Amino acid sequence: MDVKVIVVFALMAVVIHAPVSNAKPISLVERCWCRSTVNTVPQRSIRELKFLHTPNCPFQVIAKLKSNKEVCINPETKWLQQYLKNALNKMKKAQQQSN
Repeated sequence: MDVKVIVVFALMAVVIHAPVSNAKPISLVERCWCRSTVNTVPQRSIRELKFLHTPNCPFQVIAKLKSNKEVCINPETKWLQQYLKNALNKMKKAQQQSN
């Protein structure tokens, strides 16, 4: 009986003095933000766009609306594709002018 008590106290001492990790659990780190997307969001109701690329997830576009609500937009939406093309062209032109 005394040996069991000593073993329990020894294990408790090891557990108490083990280093604590501040890292997030893997289930929170690698979770995709967008589980479903919306195809019909009026452009005028969007305040800002966020583009996320998370490993093992498809390309994700999150729109913050003027009502402070966040929705995931389908990246294949026609107006969004045109917006991305225009933004890339502007970046290329700015880069060429600076060189």
